Order: sequence, then structure tokens, then C-alpha cells
Amino acid sequence: MLEIAMVHDQPSAAVKLYVDRGDGFHEENCVYLPLKTGVVTKRLFWMSSKVRGLRLDPLESEGRFAIKHLRFSWLTPWFAHDRLAQRLVNMHFKWRDMPPKKVIGELKRKAAASHRHWRHVALETYEATFERFSAQRSYADWLDQQPALTSDAVSERLAQLSFTPLVSILVPVYNPSLEHLKSCLDSVLAQHYPHWQLCIADDASTNPGVAALLAEYVEKDRRVNVVSRKTNGHICAASNSALALANGEYVALLDHDDCLTQDALLAMVTAINEHPRARFLYSDEDKIDEDGYRFDPHFKPGWNPDLLLAQNYISHLGVYETALVREVGGFREGFEGSQDHDLVLRISAGLQADQILHVPQVLYHWRSVVGSTAKESSAKSYTTEAGLKAVSDYVAAHHSGAEVIPGNYANTYRVRWPLPSPLPLVSLMIPTRDRVEILKPCVEAILSRSDYHHFELLILDNRSTCPNTLAYMQEVQARDPRVRVLRWEHAFNYSAINNFGAQHANGEIIGLVNNDIEPINESWLTEMVRQVSRPEIGCVGAKLYYPNDTIQHAGVILGIGGVAGHAHKYFTRSAHGYFTRLHVAHNLSAVTGACLLVRRAVFDEVGGFNATHLSVAFNDVDFCLKVREAGYRNLWTPYAELYHHESISRGADDNAKKRARAAAEVAFMRKTWGEKLDNDPAYNPNLTLIHEDFSLR
Repeated sequence: MLEIAMVHDQPSAAVKLYVDRGDGFHEENCVYLPLKTGVVTKRLFWMSSKVRGLRLDPLESEGRFAIKHLRFSWLTPWFAHDRLAQRLVNMHFKWRDMPPKKVIGELKRKAAASHRHWRHVALETYEATFERFSAQRSYADWLDQQPALTSDAVSERLAQLSFTPLVSILVPVYNPSLEHLKSCLDSVLAQHYPHWQLCIADDASTNPGVAALLAEYVEKDRRVNVVSRKTNGHICAASNSALALANGEYVALLDHDDCLTQDALLAMVTAINEHPRARFLYSDEDKIDEDGYRFDPHFKPGWNPDLLLAQNYISHLGVYETALVREVGGFREGFEGSQDHDLVLRISAGLQADQILHVPQVLYHWRSVVGSTAKESSAKSYTTEAGLKAVSDYVAAHHSGAEVIPGNYANTYRVRWPLPSPLPLVSLMIPTRDRVEILKPCVEAILSRSDYHHFELLILDNRSTCPNTLAYMQEVQARDPRVRVLRWEHAFNYSAINNFGAQHANGEIIGLVNNDIEPINESWLTEMVRQVSRPEIGCVGAKLYYPNDTIQHAGVILGIGGVAGHAHKYFTRSAHGYFTRLHVAHNLSAVTGACLLVRRAVFDEVGGFNATHLSVAFNDVDFCLKVREAGYRNLWTPYAELYHHESISRGADDNAKKRARAAAEVAFMRKTWGEKLDNDPAYNPNLTLIHEDFSLR
């Protein structure tokens, strides 16, 4: 096993370990390992008896680095097999549902069938779980270019505040590193905003140095308040003891080894002044290691209720109206490890969307130390269990019939929403023209690979002349009563064709499906119907792959390229995505019309697609934005997986007429939606509008 930890000045980094088996160093004998900033990264590799030398390339391009940890460990076969099996089950889509103890046997069976050594098959499969991805810009570079607040600017911003509430900062304390606790307390004393109260609950720490340090800070600043608990009650009880000290209109939550940025409270109070309806606010955050190095920033979206059910994306820094926290009963014992997630769920249940505000600034440094969740999300399994309990409790109270199960990764969850009774009819509409070799696999896969059977399939034939295509459409219509063929005798216009199909559809749910789509999992339609049947949900999109198992579509991000782009495009099927976003259901401003479900009532309410101005491109984005403006939440789910052979039947915009049409469609979108395209609430203003990879702007 190769183990390495390294700091560097690159946007991202990967090490390469070259193995000389007697014929020099070559790429085919190279071990590739993308590094996780600030932590020890590990991977298995095979060391044969013929090895003559090793060469470690720390960076793939010129830069500065320092190796903090490097070790090669010989592993016993059983341990190596166990680690390999666990990685495949955790990271590889083809092995996810298999018990780890069965993985090695299955690898050997596959190898025998292909007449290869099982180790070669195993290591090739293992290699595929390491994402080869390069960020465009490092966080360190980004931080260097952020303007610092001058003392004059601070004074000016303070003078502009018409409302200066007292903010009570709650800090439950139990045996932290004294150095980290001191950094935490100093970050509060250094705040630009002066109207704060520090409410510390010492949860019966056994280290006498803790009480001494806290007493020192009480003497140092009268705004520091400490209550010493007689018995250890854990974080929820301690947080409630701190809450009892709070006199402020708002409370902010701070862990005993974390730090606030100097402008954290000023930024939050400024936001409250600008948005007086806000009763709960949260910011972006990053991590900080024991040496003070900042890394792994989390630039969050605006209020995203479905993402909150899938993971605690809110995290730090959270600022809450004190009366709200007390109204819901404070922190609930029994939810230790996910007490913040539980609190946010209970508080947000009684708020309107405009009362919840995201402040898109990094205002909180989450300490990354050995054994902390910041270091490794799976470090504390009880946090996942507590989070599951919190989400389950919320869902049971507000959504009858829904079930919550663990997600594919630590601290993620999946809500299985109930199907309506009786089951709604779904009208799947497939516009097409000729190209039976594309249409037939699509239709046959939908008919045979869908465990939701209550659907009709409308083939919208746009002037097909190919005899084989016409014959197939006639044959499948006669063979399966769910299939109908409707003729559209006009020039290609995606919007008009689908509006035409919707007029002839019998279903309560309208489904848009490209003719180059092929379902992968049989539950794809069931999952989408579960989601779209929720009254608050508008459009539902699916997870689409290119045939080579890279991401084609994982939702639409507004503003990329001027209008919109696909999130996580070209990421591998096993990739986590930005903070596990590729594996959790969440709200987005738009999803692709290549596979989209919407209730007929919503479709009619917004007037369907714009056939006048958007005949080919962006009609799905425009439609989703109309649905969003009507008050519905659009949603993307990773649990409906399909292949998409990206527009191969339509062709590219490769002549003057097509380019003029495309330019007109861009101009229409910019004129119609303008500023909203550049301020996607499901994205973050600190992230790129050039690339589709969530890199820094």
C-alpha cells in the first residue's frame, strides 16, 4: 500500500509511482493516485518479484510541494483483498450492491471466463475507481486574490447597519486540544462586529487546563460567559446549557476546535440588514489543518430542501433567530453527531423559503484532525446513524408514507417517496425521424426495462421516410398496446413536437424522452414518478451517461457558457461529484429535456414549451425556469440512470442557418431570463461559469 500526504501549490495534484521491472520506467507500469488535500491518501498496488526500482513523481506539472508522510506497506493477502473489495463496493457502480466478502470470488470467476489471471482483472477494476480530474485553479490562489477588509471599510460597514442585534455564539466544550480551543476563542474575540456574546458550556471536561483557559478568557473579555456542567451530558445537553446563557436575538453555532473568519458576524449581520425577513442564515466553509493550512472549501447552493434531506449541506456557519431555536426545543438529545442537521430540519419546517438565507462567503474554518468528521466523513459512523434518524423523524412528521434509507456514502440519505394510489398514467413522448437503429433500442429498452408498467409510449414521428423505420413503428404499435405512433408533418421543432404530443397524451404525467435514450436500472421510471408526484415538485430529471460510462447530464447549471451547461459533464460513473452531489437527489433550477417528467397540470399551467423562439436548444431550460417561477421546485435524481447518445439523430449546428438559429436562441434566453441566468440559486457565485466541473471562478 502506498500512503502519502503532501502540501503543494497546485489546483489539484496526483502522484505517480513508476515501477521498473527490468526495462526502465514506463507509463504502463505506473501507479496513479489523486491526492486529497490535507490528509493521508492511500492505494493498493502489486509489487512483483522482478521490481528493480521505484520512481515517485509528486506532481504532474512544475510546482512547489512538501511531502508530510510517505510510506510503503507490505500487506498480507487477506488484508489486501479486503481493502480492494471494500473499495469496489464503495466506489465502483458495478459492484455497489455486492457483499464485500463475495467480491474476490466474483472477480476470480470473471477472470476465469476471460482466461486471464484474476489479479489483473481485479487491479484494472480497482484502477477505474481513481478519478483522473484536474481543477482549473487552486484554493490557495483563490484565497490570495480575495480582497481583505481594511479598517476603514469595516468602520463604514458597521456605520451602515441600521439593525445591530446581539449574536450569542454557542460553544459546547469537552476536552479539546487547548491550542485549538484557544484558536477558537481568539477567532471570536477578533470579530469585526462587536455586538456578540460568547456562551460556553464546559461539559465536565476532565482536563483541568480547559477550566483554567476558560477562566482566563472570562477575565479577558466581559462578553465571555461560561457555565460548568457537573456531569458530562454530551454535545446536545452541553449546547442546551450554552443556549440557556444566550441573551442575543440570534445564536451562532461554533465547535470548540473550529474558527470563525474575522468578518463572519459582520457578514451575517449585514445580510440580516439587507434581508430583514431572514430568520436562519448559513455560509460557505472550508477546512483547516493543525498547521493552519486552509483547504477543501464547500461553496454551497442557496436553500435546497431536497439536498438537506440527502445530506447536511448547511453545516457551518449557521446563524439562527434565538426565539426559533427555543421554540423548537433546542438541541434534541439522542441526535448526537447530527444535532445540527436535526436542528436545521426542525427549524426550516416552519419557515418560508425567503426566510432562509445563504451568505456565499467562507466564514467558518472546520478543524481537520485525526478522527474528526472534517478529516474523513466515515470517521464517525454514529454521525451517519444520527443523521438517518434525524431525516427519518422529519419525514415521518411531514410526509406520510415516505421511507428514509442510507445513501451510497457516509452521511448521505435517500428518501423513497410513496407512489400515488391509484398509479398515475405516464405518457412518455419520443420525437423521432428515421434512424430505426437508434429508435428501436430506445423503445425496446423502455418497454422491457421499466418496472413501472402504467405508461403509454407516444412515438412522435417527424416525417420519417425510411421503410425500415416505418415498418418498425407499425410493428411495435401492433405488438404492444401501450405504444402509439403520431405523425408530425412539419419542419423539426422540438418544442412544437412535444406540445403536439402533450395534446394527444392521456397521462396525468408527461414524460419527455429523446430517441437515443436507454434505461439502465429497471426502477428508473418508478423513481421519477415517486418524485414528480410530490405536489411541491415541478420537473424531474435523470442521471444520464454517455455509452462510455461518463456523465452526460447530472442537472443543469445556469450561466455556464452564457446560458446553461450540464453539471459534472464527463465525470466518471463512479465519481463522487462535488461534495457527493452525483449520488444524492437535490433541487436544481433546470434539468435536461432528454429525460424529464412533469405533471400534466404543471405543463399546462406554464403553457408548455416555447415553440416560437426555441425550436431546438434551451427549450428545456426555459420550460424549467417557467416551472420554477410558478412556485415549484425542480429536482434531479441519481436513482434513475439511463444512457444517452447525445443528439446523434439531430446532428450538429454546422452550417450558417443552424448557427444563426442557435445564436437567436441564445439571444432570446439572455433577453428573457437575463440576470437569473448568471445567479443560479442552486449553484454558488464563487464557482466557475466557464467549465462544468464546479471548479473555482
